[in-house]
Amino acid sequence: MAERLTDDLTELSLAEARRIALAAQGLTGPRPSGPVDASRLLALVERLALLQLDFVNVVVPSHYLVPWSRLGDYDRGLLDALGAAGGGLTEQWAREASLVPMDAWPLLAHRRAGHEPRPAGFARFLEERPDYVELVRAAVRERGPLAASALPSPAGTPRRLDHAWFGSVPRAVLEALFGRGELAIAGRGQGFARLYDLAERLVPREHRARGIAVEEAQRELLRRAARALGVATAGDLADALRLSVGETRPRLAELVAQGGLRPVRVAGWREIAYLHPGAAAHPGRLAALLSPFDPLVACRARALRLFDFDYRFEIFVPASERRWGAYVLPFLLGERLVARVDLKAEREAGRLAVLGAWAEAETDPDEIAGPLAAELRALAAWLGLAAVRIGRRGNLARALRPARTARP
Repeated sequence: MAERLTDDLTELSLAEARRIALAAQGLTGPRPSGPVDASRLLALVERLALLQLDFVNVVVPSHYLVPWSRLGDYDRGLLDALGAAGGGLTEQWAREASLVPMDAWPLLAHRRAGHEPRPAGFARFLEERPDYVELVRAAVRERGPLAASALPSPAGTPRRLDHAWFGSVPRAVLEALFGRGELAIAGRGQGFARLYDLAERLVPREHRARGIAVEEAQRELLRRAARALGVATAGDLADALRLSVGETRPRLAELVAQGGLRPVRVAGWREIAYLHPGAAAHPGRLAALLSPFDPLVACRARALRLFDFDYRFEIFVPASERRWGAYVLPFLLGERLVARVDLKAEREAGRLAVLGAWAEAETDPDEIAGPLAAELRALAAWLGLAAVRIGRRGNLARALRPARTARP
């Protein structure tokens, strides 16, 4: 594949590393033809190791967009069903809140065992109010699946939790029991609210009964992350799973010794990278809009190293301080991230609004405009929006306006 260095490590060119990463992510070649069924969606999540959940609905929640970027039009209800009772996926704290294959449940047991209740200091409430915790358990046992809104307030304690995104004491108790593995997620209710049920009713017994040592579990999690990324540094792999680099490095050394990973150098990278044995370099021929939390760009440092793409998610940045926009999607064309677009689904108006569009340096806006316009039309159609509106912000907007067709 490439020349060998004096330290006997294979060196990959940056172009090879890009092709390996894109192939591992299912982002090369045309999208598959034919309808997308549940088995194809499940296979994709297994390939990606996890699907990070994010319900910001400026365009569409991120976890719905990630499969669309790779598979094209599909029924979002299929993904909901896979993550609900009887599906092949389960919600867990992996890379933040994520959908993971059901067989990852035992691999995350050590995390559940060490789960710290949120918000900070809430463990004290759990210790001081075992009566209320047991009330919550009993309610789920008798009436589950339940949303937090279905539970009563604790006697003598305000229901609301100030300065906590969980919002309420019932939700925080449910989340603590979920984080520890007593409860699992049976689906989503109104407003994407989690529905909690007993883990024993949702997770197959063979996964709940399987005991795995922490080191073995971490090795398998890292192996899955390496397969999903193709080639990555220790820091990249740690970021993919929210592990510390300190606990990652010994497991990577063990995987190398076992032949599960291969250390390599990537031209221009300061750190050693790890290549999955099943990785292959394929030319990128896909045009795709990517979610801000797409695994190709979720690790911002890796996106910068691989694609020279400096990416920041600015939705929580004050509007006056944003450089690009609130909900900016990278645009992949072939083997490069060539543009970024600030999008908003204007549902009442029935259109997808391009609030701004920028071509990256050393790219030709006229060459990007046609493929990007086609992708915008396809996204609008999948979202049930009848038109694409192009704004005036950005160096790509002028070329994009004549390239787009109002009705996809």
